[in-house]
Amino acid sequence: MSSHGNSLFLRESGGRLGGAGWPGRLRERLRQRALRTRLQLQTLTREHVLRFLRRNAFILLTVSAVVIGVGLAFALRPYQLTYRQIKYFSFPGELLMRMLQMLVLPLIISSLVTGMASLDNKATGRMGMRAAVYYMVTTIIAVFIGILMVTIIHPGKGSKEGLHREGRIETIPTADAFMDLVRNMFPPNLVEACFKQFKTQYSTRVVTRTVVRTENGSELGASMPSPSSVENGTSFLENVTRALGSLQEVLSFEETVPVPGSANGINALGLVVFSVAFGLVIGGMKHKGRVLRDFFDSLNEAIMRLVGIIIWYAPVGILFLIAGKILEMEDMAVLGGQLGMYTLTVIVGLFLHAGGVLPLIYFLVTHRNPFPFIGGMLQALITAMGTSSSSATLPITFRCLEEGLGVDRRITRFVLPVGATVNMDGTALYEALAAIFIAQVNNYELNLGQITTISITATAASVGAAGIPQAGLVTMVIVLTSVGLPTEDITLIIAVDWFLDRLRTMTNVLGDSIGAAVIEHLSQRELELQEAELTLPSLGKPYKSLMAHEKGASRGRGGNESAM
Repeated sequence: MSSHGNSLFLRESGGRLGGAGWPGRLRERLRQRALRTRLQLQTLTREHVLRFLRRNAFILLTVSAVVIGVGLAFALRPYQLTYRQIKYFSFPGELLMRMLQMLVLPLIISSLVTGMASLDNKATGRMGMRAAVYYMVTTIIAVFIGILMVTIIHPGKGSKEGLHREGRIETIPTADAFMDLVRNMFPPNLVEACFKQFKTQYSTRVVTRTVVRTENGSELGASMPSPSSVENGTSFLENVTRALGSLQEVLSFEETVPVPGSANGINALGLVVFSVAFGLVIGGMKHKGRVLRDFFDSLNEAIMRLVGIIIWYAPVGILFLIAGKILEMEDMAVLGGQLGMYTLTVIVGLFLHAGGVLPLIYFLVTHRNPFPFIGGMLQALITAMGTSSSSATLPITFRCLEEGLGVDRRITRFVLPVGATVNMDGTALYEALAAIFIAQVNNYELNLGQITTISITATAASVGAAGIPQAGLVTMVIVLTSVGLPTEDITLIIAVDWFLDRLRTMTNVLGDSIGAAVIEHLSQRELELQEAELTLPSLGKPYKSLMAHEKGASRGRGGNESAM
């Protein structure tokens, strides 16, 4: 009775304040929310608290692990542990990484094959187009935010003399890096693609060249007489005299040539391309491909059950991963000065993209509040921060989206593996921002054309990052080379890269997850039609024509009624 009275009171007060404009409506909504919260707190019981703790146990444990890990690391820093001791300390975190990476390969293949096989070619094409548009739009926006932030804050003001250098960078020509990307899309050996990627290596060879110098010192480039002299009927004696009067010189020089090579690591891009094509073929085989479809479906289900077991160990692993990384930092003072301003600029840019642009896209497309959705992804985001790998986080991302948020499995099995491979919003933002920062510390003024070149190159490089070994550094080299900036200056930002890489990975994972929700909302019609076909297989194509006929008839009835 009291709750009915409260709701009546809320409706009446809302009616009285309805004409007070949007500030009045906002105040009324906040007051209603406060009243509702007070009523919930008054009716709160022990069972409610226990149910909340059980429902959010994973998230609470993971957040607690991050807090404890950071506190433990700073408590141990005064003891100045050796590198060997830090490695022993980080061992539980290494085990978590190995467990997750163990599941990535079968999860990518099984989810993509089942996802592609469960959709018809037309629905797959539409979903693929929507995914490609979403990936491209969000990546371009991320690059724009990165350029805007580094231009406004200007963290590279000053010189690079006071900055600390760390590590070394291998310079790779841009053309070879992009050709490696295309080569990795088509691996010649699928078994080898499970643990190796193609990577161009370089060797030197000695090239000899014969140069002919005449009496006046000019080069002819060959010892043979000119064709014109032969055509003019020059005598043999004159040719001999000319040859004796010239001097042959053999020059030798070294030439760097590209040769085939490889690097350790899963060739995710090649496996994604094969799995998509294989799934489409199985889907086109209809009943003949049912056995293969059931096999990969069962494999996917088994992997997800393994994820359900490993997930209980994740908080322990994340605790030691984060604590170990903080202990590895030799000097915390590198976070000050120019590098501190650079770190702050990257954080602000990533926060604007992950906390502003992506939720706004979700709201505009689905017309739902994005923040409960982001709350449901919290465990995957914290795992991404701990592991610094969107591929290693993939099993947790699947679990959060499918079981926690109820996103259709046909969407997640297609969007998530592809997104974890090619959709790198955080990486694109970071690379554009870092390139302009390096230009600023070198007092190098970039014109509009060069900034446009950086934005295009950063977008293209981030899309193909997973197909290139040592993705972050190699793609950074590509961006710097495109505008003639010194690639060795990447060593200036390596000191804070371990921390910023974790924030980039969180942004990448959130972008993939929101992309799955957006594509599910846009593909609702195709999914419902396919469900109807699966529920009524005897109708098949006639069902679609029946639906179209019904819609046409309803439009006709509506037109007649309006005419009447």
